[in-house]
Amino acid sequence: MSFTLHGLAVSHGIAIGHAHLVSHALIEVEHYVLPGRYVDEEIARFGQAVAEVQGELDALMAGADANAPSELTAFIDLHHMLLADPMLIESTRELIRARRCNAEWALVQQMEQLVEQFEQIEDEYLRERKADVVQVVERVLKVLMGHPGHPPRHGKGEHLIVVAHDLSPADTLQFKQLKIGGFVTDLGGATSHTAIVARSLAIPAVVGLHHARHLIREDDMLVIDGTRGVLIVDPDARVLEEYRLRKSALELERAKLKRLKKSRAATLDGVDIELTANIELPGDIPQVKAVDAAGIGLFRTEFLFLNRDGMPDEEEQFEAYRSVAAAMEGRPVVIRTLDIGADKNLRGVERLETNPALGQRAIRYCLAEPQVFLTQLRAMLRASHHGRIRLLVPMLAHAHEIEQTLALVEQAKAQLRARGQAFDEGIEIGGMVEIPAAALALGVFLQKLDFLSIGTNDLIQYTLAIDRTDEAVAHLYDPLHPAVLRLIAHTIQAGARAGLPVAVCGEMAGDPKLTRLLLGMGLRQFSMHPAQILEVKQEVLRSDLAQLRRKVTRLLNCDEPAKLRQQLERLNAI
Repeated sequence: MSFTLHGLAVSHGIAIGHAHLVSHALIEVEHYVLPGRYVDEEIARFGQAVAEVQGELDALMAGADANAPSELTAFIDLHHMLLADPMLIESTRELIRARRCNAEWALVQQMEQLVEQFEQIEDEYLRERKADVVQVVERVLKVLMGHPGHPPRHGKGEHLIVVAHDLSPADTLQFKQLKIGGFVTDLGGATSHTAIVARSLAIPAVVGLHHARHLIREDDMLVIDGTRGVLIVDPDARVLEEYRLRKSALELERAKLKRLKKSRAATLDGVDIELTANIELPGDIPQVKAVDAAGIGLFRTEFLFLNRDGMPDEEEQFEAYRSVAAAMEGRPVVIRTLDIGADKNLRGVERLETNPALGQRAIRYCLAEPQVFLTQLRAMLRASHHGRIRLLVPMLAHAHEIEQTLALVEQAKAQLRARGQAFDEGIEIGGMVEIPAAALALGVFLQKLDFLSIGTNDLIQYTLAIDRTDEAVAHLYDPLHPAVLRLIAHTIQAGARAGLPVAVCGEMAGDPKLTRLLLGMGLRQFSMHPAQILEVKQEVLRSDLAQLRRKVTRLLNCDEPAKLRQQLERLNAI
């Protein structure tokens, strides 16, 4: 019987093939007390299981070919780090000894503590790394329970579609060797590792389907529409043929996009548009160069601080920033200062916040921990000697936050001068506009800063007062809400009047359906995932700004969502 499921579209395209169901170890495990004489033996059994999983990851890394996307190896590295994390491994051993309990139960207890700490992190990307903790624990549990993981032996080549409750990066790397056609998962969001890896491989994926794993049977024929977030199970012949035609058309269009790599990003009336890339890790640079991005519009630095007992020192940070700056060979690199909330792993102190999204995160945390902030600023400044680096400060809202930040930058510069270390004396400092208060009171931003970058993800969340990670209200997350559009347009136009560059670095920048809307608002700098750049460039090349300005002005005056979307459709049909 044919039926359709709807989820979150996280990697565009169409996949047609047969289902392969992936099972994972259950986190619910038995709990039993051991006789004292067996405790050392249980600890040794746990250690052997951890070593076996480390060996599996080593084999996966060794088996990855030279063209494997950086995301895949980065996730394997992260799982290696988790397997060496004392809070997970050593604490499990201590719990086995103290409680004389079985290893499976002790490991799950430590996992739950770590997951709780990750849930307190405000940054969405980092918060979703709690899934990596669970997946590492699942791999160890499989060994402890006698069910080690193996790649599927389905033999259906590129027609294999993986269906799972959730997927680990190790699973994804194994599946890559089988030329997987698509991914379908019950869990996951736009920044989950399944979504990130799927986009990097240009493999269609739909996540957040809730019950797909239980409703689909092995070998069922599936159609994934990764653009609309639709999964069709056992489609009839007519639907199947329609999607085969659409898939062929999309593949042809994707091949054509590659020809735009060296094309000048300019509108029909000759206005140059800057298309830059968002990156998570230094290893993302090959993807940036593959699409000839104009630079790095957002380099997130949180990877350096994640899942470690202490802070990264200045040298470690400097090397990471320097490597990216040097690799970009003179193209601009915008590095965002630490954007993370209060968390025990980072600070060694338990901090309970009733609403972390409104708590001590991003610049608030940095200003509360000036020595941590100064260390990062010195590393960034030193790296500026090796390329065109700009500093970007997240979550600014108050004049005193800007003033304190600039004062600390000057202090970091003075410290480097005293050491005799070179840096760019004229380094530009920008602020992120992601709080409505900032968008509505831009005066001090325009006076004190060198550029602005609109973080649309948080701006939408804060404007509409919804937690985009909460499934109960996630449907209210709307980039086209009139209030959101007016805040973005106001910021772009205020920057233009003041002669201050304004970029958009949130998800809206990488959505080709919104490219003309943003151009009509006056946006000239976009920053997005590298895989989105050529599609957005194509929209830029087709756009005439003179026509767009008038139509977008009318659209921004519309308060009715249905009419607004109709106007957007007409705008994209020009």
